Amino acid sequence: MKFPESWLREHVTVAASRDELSARLTAIGLEVEDAQVIGEGLDGVVVAEILSCEKHPEADRLQVCQVATGAGTVQIVCGAPNARPGLKAPLAQVGANLPGGIAIKAAKLRGVDSQGMLCSAKELGVDPDASGLLELPADAPVGTKLADFLGLPDAAFELKLTPNRADCFSVRGVAFDVAAALGAQVNALQIPEAAVATPAAFAVELAAGADTPRFCGRVIEGLDPSAKSPLWMTERLKRAGLRPISPLVDITNYVMLELGQPLHAFDADKLTGPIVVRHARQGETLKLLDEREVALDPGFLVVTDAGRAVALGGIMGGWDTRVTETTTRVFFEAAHWRPSAIIGRARKLGMHTDAGHRFERGVDPELPRYAVERATALALQIMGGRAGPMTETTLPQHLAAPVAVTLRRQRLARVLGLAVADAEVERILRALGMQVTATAEGWSVVPPTRRFDIAIEEDLIEEVARIHGYDRIPTTTPTGQVSLVAPSETRVEECVLRRQLTGRDFLEAINYAFVDARTLATWQLEAGAVALANPLSADLGVMRTALLPGLVDALARNRARQQNRVRLFELGKVFHLADGAAPRETRRIAAVACGPQAAEQWAGDSREVDFFDLKAEVEALLALAGARAEFRADARPFGHPGRSASVWRDGREIGWVGHLHPGLVRALDLEGEVVGFELDLEPLAERSVPRAGELSRYPSVRRDIALVVPETTPWAALEASLQAALGPLLREVRLFDRYVGPGLDSGSKSLAMGLILQDVSRTLTDRDADQAVATALEALARDCGARLRS
Repeated sequence: MKFPESWLREHVTVAASRDELSARLTAIGLEVEDAQVIGEGLDGVVVAEILSCEKHPEADRLQVCQVATGAGTVQIVCGAPNARPGLKAPLAQVGANLPGGIAIKAAKLRGVDSQGMLCSAKELGVDPDASGLLELPADAPVGTKLADFLGLPDAAFELKLTPNRADCFSVRGVAFDVAAALGAQVNALQIPEAAVATPAAFAVELAAGADTPRFCGRVIEGLDPSAKSPLWMTERLKRAGLRPISPLVDITNYVMLELGQPLHAFDADKLTGPIVVRHARQGETLKLLDEREVALDPGFLVVTDAGRAVALGGIMGGWDTRVTETTTRVFFEAAHWRPSAIIGRARKLGMHTDAGHRFERGVDPELPRYAVERATALALQIMGGRAGPMTETTLPQHLAAPVAVTLRRQRLARVLGLAVADAEVERILRALGMQVTATAEGWSVVPPTRRFDIAIEEDLIEEVARIHGYDRIPTTTPTGQVSLVAPSETRVEECVLRRQLTGRDFLEAINYAFVDARTLATWQLEAGAVALANPLSADLGVMRTALLPGLVDALARNRARQQNRVRLFELGKVFHLADGAAPRETRRIAAVACGPQAAEQWAGDSREVDFFDLKAEVEALLALAGARAEFRADARPFGHPGRSASVWRDGREIGWVGHLHPGLVRALDLEGEVVGFELDLEPLAERSVPRAGELSRYPSVRRDIALVVPETTPWAALEASLQAALGPLLREVRLFDRYVGPGLDSGSKSLAMGLILQDVSRTLTDRDADQAVATALEALARDCGARLRS
């Protein structure tokens, strides 16, 4: 929100200096991002009139002008293209010092004397326009100090507003906060009802329900199309960052900045009526004021005339019914649009408008009538004409009345940590425009209709705190007993998982939770993706369904920066749409690796990271929970066939580990092998409460066996069969050899393993060990089709 300081002081009279006012605005939450001083150092600049212009004898682009200063006539050499007899413009007299360090002296330009300088707006520091002399109104009094005539010096304040303070998108809205903060009262704004001088009016129908519960309008006839916007209005608009265009457009912008209610001006001669406000039809088109033709859908609201759309509700007017320099009949419109019906609509069309910005955050539903009356008064003052009757159409059932909010005295003191005097609380709330009624425990407060952000007691406490002053709230150290919660022994803490991976040479990455839908499609992970209704950008349009795509993207960026060995992991949430329910969030842990298995070093041969390296990382994580993993062949589309596996724990699948599919690696423009895993965090972190076990005092016995099994038989199946057959007698199984080749049938493999046998009650004999081996071979033959290798 940008506005001139002088305009604010017109609505609230305070003695604070500019710096004090700026500091106080920031202190109460209306942060002043910029306070640009306008028109300082204009002593010696006066309103002057060019009496005559003659061509410079030595320069084609210069003119020799005779200029009236009010105290005589001086000769000025001027090169401005708009210098002409009868023009009134600023004159910097000899001795003046302009902004930017320009000192005005008597000079000769190409042999001709010049006693001063006729100035552009940029040279005076009041506007960036440097195309020619600053043209002043024809009735500007010659000889008057320019600063007095333009109300200078002034300052343009630019506020950084939080989304909940939509009421401060107007000068008058800011004035209420300033009045409360500085112990003043907002000056009354008299907006009398215009006298009806013509019956001209348009019937209005509201067909959009709660999305548009109020619509006000008025026809004004007999306007003077040659009228110009007055200097005071154009100066205020320029200092507020808006370019003056024409009287009718300037009036709508002026009222919007002053009261906070956007309006639109239709050329009434281009309307036939009736006016209907409704939702747009699918595929309906409208040419807007910026000359773009947009295609609409039922999510948009439109103002229609005899069935055709003439304005995009709450955002921008239409081209066909715009006001022009020949307009003599105008229809001013001001409506209340529900914020939820406007939010995101302008962005959907790639637009941003002042009206949309305000309506998205909420505009006072009581403002439309006052805004139309204010615009009417300004139009009659500037352009003359005859006002028609006010047309106001409402849907009362959709206009909620403000609800009283209770503020308790004890609650206020407890939250703030100090007692604020009752009189001060009431002063603050009343200065903010609230109706305050004292009760036994505190106050019953009815907020004004413009304050959508006041709904609960804490909102009122915040108002008292910021106006009373955060700096007046004492800083105290909290005291009291803090209960420490012991970590659960039934879960592996996330910090432990992080330490495990960082200790094994992985770096933690943090990626966006939203990704490009095309990325998920490349991975074939788009099923169940949650689309964002209002994404930050087109390439961040859906929530991620897996962590691996983001990690691999980070890996690719590192590889592109000459990092040949990359090892990354991430803990985060993934999101999936559930059938008929809200999106489901799942916490996961994932890691990716590429390049050499170990960092460059002098001992040992270097090799590339492979499936078994990442499998070991998964087993190490599960070991923290006292569990063992089972790996089963997996055929996910992003995984390398035969070199990836699903991870199972206690009979349920918890994730995936393996190499990325070569086709995916090529699609992602990567080189070499990329290995990774992704596991659901909840089942991974579960663990039983640790229990101490008895250590056997008796020696163990080892028996080695070599088995021939089908190539497709996983090691996990053999291990499970042995454990089931031998029970607690089997302390450990060690696989120490794998052989495939001559001497074995095709499709078979030989596995050599050591069985570590031990009992807690006695020393095992050879007979016990032989019996255990026989039992194991029988079970392996039955469960896995294994036979003893000869």
